Formats: sequence, structure tokens, C-alpha cells
Amino acid sequence: MQITKIQNGISLNRLSFERRLRKDEEAEYQKTMEAGFKVAGSEQRIAITHGSVFPALGRDSFIGSPYGEGAKEYIKFLKLNGFTGNQLGPNGVLYDNEISPYNASALNENQLFIDLKPLTTPAYGKILSNETYEKITDAIIPTDKNYSFADQLEAKMTYYLGLSESYKNFKTNLAKGQPEAIKLNSEFKEFKAQKGRQTEEEGMYRVLATLNRSEDFTTWKNVSDQNLMADIREGSEDAELRYESLLKKYKKPIEQYQFEQFLVSKQIQENKEFRDKIGFKYFSDFLIGCSKMDVWRYKEAFLEGYAIGAYENDPKTPHQTWQIPVLDPRKLFIGEDDLNIGGQFLKEKLEHALETCENMRIDHALGLIDPFVYEEKTVKKDEDGRQIKEEIHGDFMSNLRDENGEKLDDYYNYPRILRKLVLPVLQEHGLDKTDPVWENICCEPGLFKQIYYNDEKLPRLIQLEYTKDEFAGNSHWYLVGSHDSIPAMNMLKGDDGWRRNNPAWDAMYLAGYLNQDPERLEENIKFCRAIAGEVDGIEKTGKELEKADRALVNAKFAELFTKGKIQVSFADILGITDNNIVYNIGGSNNKVNWRERIAPDFLEKYYENLSSDNPTALNIPEILKTAVQARIDMNVVGFANSIPKEDPNKENMINQKREELNKEFGPLLDKLEHFANVLKEKED
Repeated sequence: MQITKIQNGISLNRLSFERRLRKDEEAEYQKTMEAGFKVAGSEQRIAITHGSVFPALGRDSFIGSPYGEGAKEYIKFLKLNGFTGNQLGPNGVLYDNEISPYNASALNENQLFIDLKPLTTPAYGKILSNETYEKITDAIIPTDKNYSFADQLEAKMTYYLGLSESYKNFKTNLAKGQPEAIKLNSEFKEFKAQKGRQTEEEGMYRVLATLNRSEDFTTWKNVSDQNLMADIREGSEDAELRYESLLKKYKKPIEQYQFEQFLVSKQIQENKEFRDKIGFKYFSDFLIGCSKMDVWRYKEAFLEGYAIGAYENDPKTPHQTWQIPVLDPRKLFIGEDDLNIGGQFLKEKLEHALETCENMRIDHALGLIDPFVYEEKTVKKDEDGRQIKEEIHGDFMSNLRDENGEKLDDYYNYPRILRKLVLPVLQEHGLDKTDPVWENICCEPGLFKQIYYNDEKLPRLIQLEYTKDEFAGNSHWYLVGSHDSIPAMNMLKGDDGWRRNNPAWDAMYLAGYLNQDPERLEENIKFCRAIAGEVDGIEKTGKELEKADRALVNAKFAELFTKGKIQVSFADILGITDNNIVYNIGGSNNKVNWRERIAPDFLEKYYENLSSDNPTALNIPEILKTAVQARIDMNVVGFANSIPKEDPNKENMINQKREELNKEFGPLLDKLEHFANVLKEKED
């Protein structure tokens, strides 16, 4: 038995009973994973891990950071297992008691994602004292759970104290002429040269929200403050004087906000440099919504009294009212090509999403073409607080009319957004229109289908949880579960067992897909029985059924691994399957929504999980071996189908092709099996 120390710097000071990868094995392991995915047909593999989910390292500031040292350890783990990137959630500032990243601001960065530890180092001029850092953060206490929780409210207090001191010390050290502070200030000036006006206006909003005791500007008593930025753009001298007087009076809190944005941007850039060196990409999340602060800054760009939701086909199900602000279609463009204020805001959002990330997920693609829009005042609820569908006045933007019967989008400007805004920005950043993850899971009106599929031929996001792959082409993105899904290992439980009866989870379908070579018919039958929970035709229950369920889920991921572009949730990778522990249950107010987080000792827990008697984490080499064998079979069958039936040498040619493929990829299959067994092995 060997005593190990977790690699991310947290000593659990306990005995380890799993046979984990040794340092001298890691290079060969990573090489094998990358080769396996290539042979299986996968070109891009990205995990789904939102910012608050990343693990702590050293001490805990109550929320994860995608840019800190903990993030680097997690990135190295993903890279080791063959992943090429990670999809983040929206990373903007959250206000009030919001914890959902989809209510974030669109143009700034969440200051809670600053890694506080580096602020205590000379590289940042020691602007945060070690004493304060120790006081406002917690020591990490290991638990028996393979997850932890973010506490966004506790984190806000931690960062209020830590960043207030950091700004104060920065100004003090600068006044003293400290070299590190002078260097930091030089970088701060460069940041303000690029984003000074934007961050100044955002800092101004924070001041006004404090003065009015509300972060909802529509409730402010001073109407002129509600319209301040719009009035300034209209040339109001009174508004300009009001802005300048506030700027002078509250210079310190406004500049502190700018300094916080500078710090998080600096750490984002440092993280990007680390990722560039190892070839690992971040995907930003281009959210359809925005915050009250964004609307305040661009007020005249939005359609007052309306909001974006989601249309429901079922007459018994109310339309979803998301309360997302709607850009006024008449404020998107001027003439054919020039951008109006709404178009300028949208372009700024796009540019920001790609500023420090190499690619993006485009949230709710329908919202960029023909969103479902409703009048906010018509939303009614029954005595139990449930929404009454028939009371809502709403329709898709292309159909919706105002009180006077006039079309809101009279010139069909929304359908121009793709061609005039989104696709050109992608091209400017070196991205093809098929590169992003386009989230198109929604009700699809005719105009959307025409533009999205027929005109632009944009890719789908295909959830294999619900469907077989019935779409041609290799531009689509595939996943089994998203950040809104329960863990895959739990998908066969509950829900009246609907997945067990879904063709997408059918054992015969998966066995046939993954074992296509008729020469391996016997292996196909064994595979089918294993994932169907049967041995010699006898249906099993209890532990045997659990084993079969694991085999079925692994088969589902093997199917996924044969696709060109794939996504996998962090919870599935790490096997976080405790009851009711789900990152987000869409459309619910679950008390743990948006709080699930990766455990600080995730590496230890991952290897323990895989070597246990009831593993729930993904044994990637084991699943990948099945996917590689499936690809070999597909090549054999494809080759066989290319030979005319009447060719007398057909059978010999097929056998020769099979032997060539087995000889070429046999060593890879052996390596995958070896590493799969290593991850299962227990120390004794």
C-alpha cells in the first residue's frame, strides 16, 4: 500500500487505496487518449464547467474561479484525458441576490472570479495582506463527498473585504513610489485606455444603485438618473453636468470598480497565456440576455414593456416568461449596413465574448433570428402562482404587432442580425460559422428554419439523451447531458423510466451501432445482453441491474465519442451522482441550483471513484476503447459497401481490410485496455 499526496496541493494525510496514474505514465496516457479520440472520429472535446464550479486550491474563497490556480489543475486534468477545451458559463457581474450566471451583465467580468492568493504576492505588489487573506478565506476541510458547494453570498462579503483592502493598498503603495505598484498602475492605465469609459459608466451605475437602494434602475426615484446615459447621448447639458458631478464626488468607488475589472482581466490574460502554451481552449457563453445595468447604459436600444421568453407547443403548458430584455428591431440598423445603437450593443457583446476566449457557445440561437416576445404587463398568474398561458400577449418577433396593429419588426431587421452582425464578427476572429456551439434547442418557427438551416446551413446541438443521431454532416455538436441535465448515471432512474423505453437508449440499437462488423456478431450479442441487464436471457435486478445501467451509460458515451465535436458535463466526468445534486434543473427553483462545485481534492476522489465497486465517474480509456472498435467496424462495413456485390473477391478483400485495420489499431486498443484497467486497479 502506498501513501500518496493529492497533486493539486492539498494533503489529505490519509491512506490511498486506488492505483492512480503515476507521473511517469501521464505523457503516454495523454498521447493514448488523443490518439484514441482521433481514431474514433472526435476532433474537438470540450467539458462543460461554469466559472463558479472550478475547484479551490490552498484556501477557499467560497466560489470557484476559471482563472485561478485551481482552474489550472483542473485544465491539466482535462487535457490529460484528451479534452481540447472547456465551455464556461456567462462570466459577467451578478447583482442583488442573483446566483444564476444567465442573469449576468454582458460586457464585464465577475470580480468574484479573481483569485485572491496572487494579490498577496510581489507580482501584484502584495496589495492584499496575508493576514487579511487568511482571515476572509477558509481552510479546506476534506470530506467524503466528491463535490462541494459555492456560497455566492458569502463570497460577496469575502471579496468586498479583500478587494477594498487591495485597492486601498494599491493607492497607498503607488503614492509611496513602490516599484511593483508603479508597474501595476502602468498596466491599469493601459486597461483604462481600452475600457475606461465603459467601466466608468458601470461604476457610475453601482454608485446610483447604492444611492437609490436598488439595482433595478426602473425603481429609482430620480427619473433623470434612470435616463442619464440616454439623455447624455441626446446632448443634454443637465445630464452631462449630473454625470460629471457624480464622477467627482464618487471618484473613489468608481475607480475601485475599474480596478477590480482590471484585476480580473489581468488574471484572465494570464490564464489565457497558460492555456495557449498547452493548447487548451475556453468557450465563452454568449448569453441571449443582459443585466439591468446593460439596459441602463443602452436604454434607447431596448423595447420597453416587452421581454423574451420561450414558446411552448403544448396548449396545457404556459409559455416561458424569461424576463429577458428585447432589443428594439428598429434600433438595430441604419439603412442597409450601418449599426444603430442596438446593433452597436450587440456587436460589443459579441466582441467581448471572444476577447479572451477562443470560441463561444451561442445561447438561444432563435433569439438572434425570431425570438418569442411577450408584453410584460399581460403576464397573469393563478392563485397558486402558476402562470396562465392564455393571458399572455406574445408571439414570434416576425408576427408581433403593437397596440396600433403595427409590426414591431416592420423591416425584418432581426433576421438580418446573423448575416450583418454575428457571422462577420466570427470571421474577424478567425472562426468559421460552424465553429461555435449553436444552442438551437427550442421551438422552431418557419422563419427561423428558413434562415438557420436553409440559408445559412448552421449546425445543430444534438442531445443524444433524447435522440439518435439522424443528421448528416460533421459540423454538429453532440452531448448526452448539458449544464441543465441530471448526471447521465442517474438518467435511467426515476422519471417513470422513460429513457429505458426511448429508442435512443435501446440496448439493441447501441450494441448494433458500436459493433457493426458482422464478423463480430458474437461480441455484439454479448454486448447487447450486458447493457440490457440480461445474462443468458434472464433479466437481472439489484446490483446486476446497476452494473448493466453503468454499461448502458458507458455505451451511450461511447456513441458520443464517435462524433466529431462533443461536450461532456463536469458532473459526468467526475461521477457526481448524489441524489438532488444537480448543477441546474432548468425552470426550477431547486435550492442547490447553480451551487454545485468540484471538490478541492477532485483528483483523489476521481481515482477513488473509478477503483471502487460502484464507479460513477467516466473511465475514459475504457469508453474510448469501445468507440475505437466501433470506428474500426464502421470502416470495415463502409469498405464492404463500396465493393460491388458481384465481385468474386469481395469476401477476401473485406477480410484483408479487416486484418489491416486490426493490425494498425490493435496496439492502440491494447493501450486503452491497459489504462482502463489501471484506473480500476486497487492498491493492496
